[in-house]
Amino acid sequence: MKQRCPWPGNDPLMIRYHDEEWGVPLHDDRKLFEFMVLDAFQAGLSWKTVLYKRQNFRKAFDDFNPVKIAAYDQKKADSLLQDAGIIRNKAKIAATIANANVFLRIQKEFGSFDAYIWQFTGGSTIQNHWKQLSELPVRSPESDRMSADLIKRGFKFVGSTICYAFMQAAGMVNDHLTDCYRRVEIISGHD
Repeated sequence: MKQRCPWPGNDPLMIRYHDEEWGVPLHDDRKLFEFMVLDAFQAGLSWKTVLYKRQNFRKAFDDFNPVKIAAYDQKKADSLLQDAGIIRNKAKIAATIANANVFLRIQKEFGSFDAYIWQFTGGSTIQNHWKQLSELPVRSPESDRMSADLIKRGFKFVGSTICYAFMQAAGMVNDHLTDCYRRVEIISGHD
């Protein structure tokens, strides 16, 4: 049996997320936006809660198309508040719409959101060497800088802890434990 990080437990969806997505360097703007949105909705909740609602989020938020989301009006925001398939939080829904607008401005300024966001790790993955979950930080100097810059640009729900979770998910940091089989696969580019 493969040795993996212990946090997915034996939940099949969490294991699939760990094995196929978490920590894989991500450079697709739409997926980066999806992770930004989902990490914002995770604030105060478990990732498992968000992951189990991910398909509903994709449907409710037009597959995380920032152009469509940026154009949402109050009627659409109100309908999202009635959608039991997602996390119904008025502030987070409003933030998602506002963040889509900021995301589009960043794309225009930098040519892509990818070019902007990866600057915080110098364009490559930070390879950490944690032996146990208790060693994993909840923030870093890079996530502090990312958070401050995103907030300055108008993003909401992007504190340093949320930014660090985003960096882990998007492969900007490799926080797979040293005995996890995915750690070496990601380092060698076999994702």
